[in-house]
Amino acid sequence: MIEEFYNEERILKEVTTSDREWGGYFVAIENDEVIGAGGGGMINDTEGELYVLYLDPLRRNEGIGTRLLDAITQQQKEEFHAGKQWVSVQKGNEKGIPFYEARGFVYESEQPVYGNEEGEYRSLRYVRFI
Repeated sequence: MIEEFYNEERILKEVTTSDREWGGYFVAIENDEVIGAGGGGMINDTEGELYVLYLDPLRRNEGIGTRLLDAITQQQKEEFHAGKQWVSVQKGNEKGIPFYEARGFVYESEQPVYGNEEGEYRSLRYVRFI
């Protein structure tokens, strides 16, 4: 998974391009240091997906993740006309699950983690209307 998603070629493409399927990265910077980043895109004509949301763990509970999520949501609503937004959260993620539930996401289903269909890792699908 790391080789597929975090190789130099893919990251360079993700930080230099954006379109309907990948809206690009939103980045939180303080004192020239990245403290958070996130991005999403559209999975069909009316539904968006939050693909990634990263935050410096030392900066939790400062509202940075919420502001990044809000920016991605605004892009999906205003530029792409999304009415619904999805996110996948690793089963057992005790920090991520309450974060998304507090922002109106509702549990929809459980599925294998992308790229690990035969493995023990499970992903929880959450959705909200935006």
